[in-house]
Amino acid sequence: MGKEFCVSFGTTLPKRRTTCSCSRSSGEAAAVSPWEDRARCEAALLGRRRSCRAPARARRRPERQEGRGSMVVSPLLRAVIMGPPGSGKGTVSARIIKHFGVKHLSSGDLLRDNMQKRTEVGILAKSYIDQGRLIPDDIMTQLMLTELKGLDQYNWLLDGFPRTVAQAEALDKECHVDTVIDLDVPFETIKCRLTARWIHPASGRVYNLEFSPPKVQGIDDITGEPLVQRDDDKPETVSRRLQAYDAQTKPVLEYYREKGLLKSFSGTETNKIWPHIYAFLQTKLPDVSQKNDATLR
Repeated sequence: MGKEFCVSFGTTLPKRRTTCSCSRSSGEAAAVSPWEDRARCEAALLGRRRSCRAPARARRRPERQEGRGSMVVSPLLRAVIMGPPGSGKGTVSARIIKHFGVKHLSSGDLLRDNMQKRTEVGILAKSYIDQGRLIPDDIMTQLMLTELKGLDQYNWLLDGFPRTVAQAEALDKECHVDTVIDLDVPFETIKCRLTARWIHPASGRVYNLEFSPPKVQGIDDITGEPLVQRDDDKPETVSRRLQAYDAQTKPVLEYYREKGLLKSFSGTETNKIWPHIYAFLQTKLPDVSQKNDATLR
């Protein structure tokens, strides 16, 4: 028999090792099978000016690998926000969530939720609060770290934790904190801010005698019912809270300052502090609010 019929071209190919047609055209010789030679000839006749298939695949593979290697995955952000009561942590945290899409975990919110649901931790925490005692470090640490386990795939911001060096050390054992945002607001400013705050108990509407006073002093604008001042906002209580913060939490600021993680933002107005915090966080995360706005449009 000695020969085979080539279906594509109606020619016969000898059953012997021969020289690749496309290699011959470039002055190169290679011993290949007739089937490999036929495939190359088909490609050449179809106008595909390419060399042997195996070498072509070999050339493309490093390019794909190089492309994959060039992809940069940004590390997740683990941040803490600190500041005295009334320093604007809630307002700043809300803006950080809006612009940078981080998960916000507030120790105060978590405690209130657990107490409302009467969980084991919530009942225990309430017993300390009712006695006017601080919640022990191990209870707060267990509560927060348990919640953080569900956020290991997200950027997050801790608010109200850690409040002691022991809590900070326990947090360090579980995860690495990248940055600590400190709202450095003078105590006198906070005293004026908090003691000027009055609320309508039924609705929760908040008035500030300096920035957003009611139309009639001591009266809710909508219902005409009397406003009240929370115990936490009374001058003597505010002074005690600030003293407690100074004694308990300032060592935590020093702890993070020594680690080179503390970033302090000083001022008396949140709206003037915020642009500096925003610029700082932009070096770490993209502004997702702009992307969301573009999607909505």
